[in-house]
Amino acid sequence: MADNSDLKALVRTIPDYPKAGIQFRDITTLLNDADGFALVVERMAEQCPPGIEAIAAIEARGFLFGGALAPRLGAGLVPLRKQGKLPGATIGVDYALEYGSDRLEMHEDAVLDRARVLLVDDLIATGGTALAAIELLRMKGAEVAAASFVIDLPDLGGAAAVRETGVETHSLIAFEGD
Repeated sequence: MADNSDLKALVRTIPDYPKAGIQFRDITTLLNDADGFALVVERMAEQCPPGIEAIAAIEARGFLFGGALAPRLGAGLVPLRKQGKLPGATIGVDYALEYGSDRLEMHEDAVLDRARVLLVDDLIATGGTALAAIELLRMKGAEVAAASFVIDLPDLGGAAAVRETGVETHSLIAFEGD
């Protein structure tokens, strides 16, 4: 990972949010900085493998970065959403959370068989949502060429879990110990 201390300085840390002991990494301060936001998109695009046909963006903050990357890469945008948020016919994958479960969905016709897809989200922690997204995309025959995150919390193991599925994984900023 290149030195992205300029970007890291734009991320605000809010202690004990949403509960005690959590160090919440707030990207709204980065988004409020036009140059910082543009630089994130530029650096994510530079890491992207060639031939991407679609950006699969995870709800909700992944939409911000995926939406900015898609036209830059000449790719379509596939929103991956929580259950019941998309109109029309969908397919979905259930996945485990710390307490309970959730479901990630996309439109049935969102990706073509063998399409090269870049998975995008703002942050990867334990990797549960990203792993569900990869499973969902592969159900439709897509090739998940890479996954790109603004922030990685490496001690939680999510990026490593994504790499174990054979998906190339990139992030711009890492916060150790979270």
